[in-house]
Amino acid sequence: MKELSYLEYQGLSNGQKFIYKLKKFFCAFGGFFARIGSAIASIVKTIVFGTINGTKNLFADLIKGSWRTKLSFIIMGFGSLSCGQIARGLLYLAFEVIFFGYTATTGITWLSKLDNLGDAAAVEVYDAVLDTYKTVHYDDSFKILLYGGLSLFFILVFLAVWRMNIKNSRENDILKAEGKHIPKLKDDIHELVDGKFYKTLLAVPLTGIICFTVLPMIFMIAVAFTSYDGAHDGYSNLFTWVGWQNFAELFNTTDSNLGYAFKNILGWTLVWAFFATFSNYFLGIIVALLINKKGIKFKKMWRGIFVLTIAIPQFISLLYVSKLFSKSGLVNSLLMNIGLLSAPYDFWGNTMSARILVILINIWIGIPYLMLMCTGILMNIPEDLYESARIDGANAVQQFFKITLPYMLFVTGPYLLTSFIGNINNFNVIFLLTGGAKANPLLTTSGGSATDVDLLITWLYKITTGTESNYKLASVVGILIFIVVATLSVIVYNILPSNKNEEDFQ
Repeated sequence: MKELSYLEYQGLSNGQKFIYKLKKFFCAFGGFFARIGSAIASIVKTIVFGTINGTKNLFADLIKGSWRTKLSFIIMGFGSLSCGQIARGLLYLAFEVIFFGYTATTGITWLSKLDNLGDAAAVEVYDAVLDTYKTVHYDDSFKILLYGGLSLFFILVFLAVWRMNIKNSRENDILKAEGKHIPKLKDDIHELVDGKFYKTLLAVPLTGIICFTVLPMIFMIAVAFTSYDGAHDGYSNLFTWVGWQNFAELFNTTDSNLGYAFKNILGWTLVWAFFATFSNYFLGIIVALLINKKGIKFKKMWRGIFVLTIAIPQFISLLYVSKLFSKSGLVNSLLMNIGLLSAPYDFWGNTMSARILVILINIWIGIPYLMLMCTGILMNIPEDLYESARIDGANAVQQFFKITLPYMLFVTGPYLLTSFIGNINNFNVIFLLTGGAKANPLLTTSGGSATDVDLLITWLYKITTGTESNYKLASVVGILIFIVVATLSVIVYNILPSNKNEEDFQ
């Protein structure tokens, strides 16, 4: 599709502009999937050729390396120790001892049971001394899955360190043959605090990300392929691998209610995220414009009032508002006293009223943030643009849609995306406001009950904390939430003007 210049675009009629934007969107949408396919192909190509080249280099080191390097294939750190790199060599050797010690004593046990997650369940054994039966636990599926996965990760780390040990020994061979200086401990320390200081700084956060983000995420994904739930807790009753059965059950709309519940909750989640994001956004802009308007008095006082609303913890304000709209709350009492209601109205029990309420209350707690952010951005819009527009005869509405709104959308595009994603996972507002809402019988599943205002994230919480404790289903839902959020993020981010035309408003 041909990209139009600014003047060519302005020469189009409103209908032609709409069609052009629509075509541009679908072209960007198709281009996104093309780039995704290209990226996947590039990753696969990198992995395949990287493995092949790595294997070739490994055999080259074995053939061309000195006797020190050849011995390093068996005794890690030998090449470093023989060249005077005592500290580095001892670290390699200690790591090898720890790895084989752990594997021989513990790791092999977890790995051997990883294929079926245990086969010896808990049994009741008679105790002749106490004249009673007691439970004797043998295998624990949860621990097997956890420690077996960690053992596999330890093996991967060992292979990486083993390859580093050989590569280091081979580099020492080359340096020795060329008569160059072989770096010692002092040189390594100097390099880590100078030339490669970025590696030193990144080591701690990278380790934290792997330990507290990547590994738990892999464990959660693994749970989705098991039968782990309240009835199969892993120690009193073992769970095992079930393949794609949990995914099939979630999308099966004929034999279970899970598919129906997931479809409805996902639909409401996306509707909620749309209204919660854009209602706050546009109303926040309007409030900021009203406060910043010339002639408005006590501007600092109005801004201060909005700031004070942010200072109140949501836990307190949302629970209080939830009680206001309960059957025995202040709102029902007031409406009954003035004669508008003859009996208490169940605001949280009615689907439509509950959904409208959570959107309106979210506006109440969200506008102050947007107002403060938009105030700073509005102050940066050049006044000359408005002056030129007034000279050309543009009224206030035209100035808003031709100057203010395009500028705001350009600057706050990434914020809109993160706000939309945040509202998909907005646990606090929904859970604290609708904690007393009645469950919808149509949404009652093997994973627990859900209300008409539950989001995927609150449903996931109920799945794991209910009587069923359906952890396998919760893991599947968590994976699907990630897929939805990641897909929307990548697509929208790639078509944002602020990401493609950064120089337009400079």
